[in-house]
Amino acid sequence: MKPFLASLCLLGLFLTQCRSEFNLKGDFIIGGLFGIHDASDTVHHDRPEAINCSSHQFSASNYRRFQLMRFSVEEINNSTSLLPNVSLGYEMFDHCSDALSFPGVFRLMSVNGSIQPWAEPNDKVYKVIAVIGPFTSNQAMTVAPFFMPDLIPVVSYGSSSSVFSSKVKYPSFLRTGNPNKDVIDVIVTMVQHFNWSWVAFLNSDDAYANDGLELFMRKIKTTEICLAYTKSVNQNTDYSQIFKNIEDQRINVIIVFASEVAAEALIESAVQLNVTNKVWIAADTWSLKKRLLKMNGIRNIGTVLGLSQPALTIAGFSEFITSFETQSRYPENKPQKFCNQVINWDTWRAKDILDADPSFSYPVYSAVYAIAHALHKVLQCGTAGCNNIIVYPNMVLAEIQKSNFTLLNRTVLFDENGVLRSGLFSLVFWNSSGDAEEVGLYSFYPTVTFFINISKINWHTDGEVPASVCSPECSKGYARIQNRIHKCCFTCEICPAGTYVNVEENPYKCVLCKSTEWSEEGSTSCNLRQLEYIQLTDTVAIAIMVTTWVIVGLTLSVSVLFSINYNTPVVRSAGGPMCFLILGCLGLCSISVFFHFGLPTPASCILRYFPFIWFYTVCLACFVVRSFQIVCIFRISAKFPSLLIWWKKYHGQWLLISAAFVVQAVLLLTFSYDPPRPYNETSWRPEQIVLFCYMNLKATSCSLVLPISFACLCFVFSYMAKDLPKNYNEAKAITFSLLLLTFTWTIFITVYMLYRGKYIQTLNAVTVLLSLYYFLVGYFLPKCYIILFQPNKNTQQYFQSLIQNYTKTISQ
Repeated sequence: MKPFLASLCLLGLFLTQCRSEFNLKGDFIIGGLFGIHDASDTVHHDRPEAINCSSHQFSASNYRRFQLMRFSVEEINNSTSLLPNVSLGYEMFDHCSDALSFPGVFRLMSVNGSIQPWAEPNDKVYKVIAVIGPFTSNQAMTVAPFFMPDLIPVVSYGSSSSVFSSKVKYPSFLRTGNPNKDVIDVIVTMVQHFNWSWVAFLNSDDAYANDGLELFMRKIKTTEICLAYTKSVNQNTDYSQIFKNIEDQRINVIIVFASEVAAEALIESAVQLNVTNKVWIAADTWSLKKRLLKMNGIRNIGTVLGLSQPALTIAGFSEFITSFETQSRYPENKPQKFCNQVINWDTWRAKDILDADPSFSYPVYSAVYAIAHALHKVLQCGTAGCNNIIVYPNMVLAEIQKSNFTLLNRTVLFDENGVLRSGLFSLVFWNSSGDAEEVGLYSFYPTVTFFINISKINWHTDGEVPASVCSPECSKGYARIQNRIHKCCFTCEICPAGTYVNVEENPYKCVLCKSTEWSEEGSTSCNLRQLEYIQLTDTVAIAIMVTTWVIVGLTLSVSVLFSINYNTPVVRSAGGPMCFLILGCLGLCSISVFFHFGLPTPASCILRYFPFIWFYTVCLACFVVRSFQIVCIFRISAKFPSLLIWWKKYHGQWLLISAAFVVQAVLLLTFSYDPPRPYNETSWRPEQIVLFCYMNLKATSCSLVLPISFACLCFVFSYMAKDLPKNYNEAKAITFSLLLLTFTWTIFITVYMLYRGKYIQTLNAVTVLLSLYYFLVGYFLPKCYIILFQPNKNTQQYFQSLIQNYTKTISQ
């Protein structure tokens, strides 16, 4: 209870002393909280005491804002269109401490010297309709809760912490200054624009700067920016250690997001400690600080860039300050005291106030006008005057939130979080003349616009934009390999062939190309593979298909010739009706050649292999029978006559051929397990996709056993009959054809194992075609020659004479 009584005593002290500069009577009172002095030092008291603000450091910039509110109120009172016949008053306090300046807050809350915290809202009589201020986020956090229960509008011109966007905690809190989120967005955009990825972030130890740090860390998560070093600074900070750490980590860009006082101490330390060759990014709280701009040695620290609210001229304000200085002089030259607050005009002149940091001038000016316009609507003012009604603060709050008017060519409009939708920043550079020169602009409304004139910036690196990176950028085609906790610290590794790196999407990964693409080592993109296959219009393909038609024509011709001379000894000795089966099989085998060309399809892949393997097996079975018959007649029949009788009685040759046909057909059913299919071969050449038909040799090996076995038997029987009469000795022709067949397929298999390319299909077609030609030319054409050109040898007498001569030779 005693502390509360002490506070009331302090309040009484304020009630008796406050006058003049801090007070103006009017029909409606606006409260004002300005930190004209800064009592940031932490002092512990055993009992409540009134703080002596005048004993602390004077802030010319805050005093300028204080006077701007006074000017704005008087300007509105002199207006005939805004609040006609209604006068605004104010009661302002030097809010020099966020923890000890509560008497001023209580004064604003009091009515006739008392505070009624438990009174019903509609029964309360409010002294102020709104409060402007305070400036910092820390101050606002301690002050605002006193006014929130009664929904008294608190319009802060400088509090920028994100916490005030919560309308649950701060329902009547509004802001005419830019929130931290916007400031951080501009800073990050600047850092990205100059490709700086290795930065330090120094902030004051308060709610404003800590919120800025949190927003910055959240913002850069999706960027290439790395926060290499961060530190909160206060009165006890060892700046030498901070700058040593920054230098050790080779950080060239330092973001200073701090209050005006903290930033001033930090920059002064940088000058004293001879910190050089750095880029400093100043927040809007100190980017226009005239004392720092004119400080000796400030050019040695490097290049200072910053963001500020655009400078604007408020007509009449300079004259207001000059006239007020004249009125405030006393002959005794004694300091004026207002509520235990002193403004010593012996030290400060009007020029000093006008030359002070003009930041946050428009937020103060627009805050006063937002309240005035809201009151204008609540009172239902017109050209004739305003209505005389009871005004409650929540009524003013509702109209402020709906504000939409133009002030100094800018629209005053609040968003749903109570933030003025100005979103306009000037980008400044501290030039060699000691001025903050505007070099760019950043606007949020109506659309985001960013512009910066680099030619106006005189970098400390002789005209070149300084670099600030942990690791130099990788060369083209190299991926980053992160080697520290920061993603900006990495080594570079070239992407192997078949991969690429896309630095826009993920510079840390070599991405595999698709199966239809290829790339060389160190690529940044993949190229489409060229499709390779033998087209039907290819010259070689046309030549092979023409040759295939030739063999079809020869097969038909031989068949016709043999049918005409069917009963002659040559045709009978060649196999008689079996000749037509062999010729038919050779013709059917030729079908496979045509499907070796063109775009492979499942059907063409099956027809490429199926007819040849099946009918060539039957063809080989016929030649096995022919070879066996020749040997049986001239060699085996004498020793095994019963075998010959059985062979003739049961038509052994047709049984064997039929069995071969059926068995091979069954074996070819293994194709259904894994049939030949189109296949894209991508491993042969990286830039090509060779289209061909894949055949699983394991799945189809059974179907190859029979033709290989028949070829071996045929060769054995043919070799046994090598000494027989030449007109009956088809064995020699068969043996020769088999030797050529073996040689050709051996060459094909060897080339298939060594060569990688589309022409392996052409070679396969040629091998199949030669396999057909060997038997047609080697076996049938000699007999056609005898029929056509040596008819004397195609007689029964000639063949019998050969047999008789062979018998005599054997008997001798």
